[in-house]
Amino acid sequence: MPVPSAPALLCTDLDRTLLPNGPQAESPLARPLLRHWLQHSGTRLAFVSGRRLDLQLAAIQKYDLPLPHHIIADVGASLYDLGPTGWVPNAAWHQQLSLSWQGQTWRDILPLLTDLPGLQPQDEADQADHKLSFNVADPGLRSALLPTVSQRLQAAGLRCDLIWSVDETSDIGLLDVMAAGATKLGTVRCLASDAQLPPSAILCAGDSGNDLPLLTSEFPAVLVANATDAVRAETLDAAAAAGHPSQLHVAQGGFLGMNGCYAAGILEGIAHFFPAARLWLEAAQLPTS
Repeated sequence: MPVPSAPALLCTDLDRTLLPNGPQAESPLARPLLRHWLQHSGTRLAFVSGRRLDLQLAAIQKYDLPLPHHIIADVGASLYDLGPTGWVPNAAWHQQLSLSWQGQTWRDILPLLTDLPGLQPQDEADQADHKLSFNVADPGLRSALLPTVSQRLQAAGLRCDLIWSVDETSDIGLLDVMAAGATKLGTVRCLASDAQLPPSAILCAGDSGNDLPLLTSEFPAVLVANATDAVRAETLDAAAAAGHPSQLHVAQGGFLGMNGCYAAGILEGIAHFFPAARLWLEAAQLPTS
């Protein structure tokens, strides 16, 4: 029987949010309880990740995760729905992104940028129709490189968002050229619109900087306790600046004796925003087999 007042849709990041692949320990009962709750609550599940589709499917198998109803991949550049025969690209979302790039894909756009010094295209497997990703050997090139990339794309009539980050383990810059609107937040808004759900019926969960727009949006959201201090401070500031800090819950640990990290943080967010679900979780008895 569905849990009253449960979220209609749970949208969660994978790495170091649902997946316990960070340095912090995982509360042993967290993932089993979340799976048990999803089986009984009537809540639909969406994974929201920078991973491409095949790597998300591999994570589902490796970590024995519940099968989601939707997969948002490539940081929002791809959206798949689970159909009777498997994973199907969401036609409306991909059509929207296609308009930003005038029907072109990353292969068409790559020649516009290949002569720029310092840009190294990532492997073909790391590209997506509406995402073109580069490594930048010298992160110091950022200030000169990004305006040039932006000018060339605009001159070609392409609407793009540029996402810059640094791989701290290798000190390499990472540049993603995205079709305008191809973000985690944009894709969740697409799902909400398709299902005609108000923001209050959706819960989002994340742990890192690229989750920040989603965590500080109109949707109720939880930042899991294993987020870094810097991300926690940035997220709190951004939520306040957006004008709805009450929509963000920062997991502290303690709910059901768990530490608030990973799936325990997601459960804490469910309990915080949906009191009836909290009562159900507190009374839940996990199956013994």
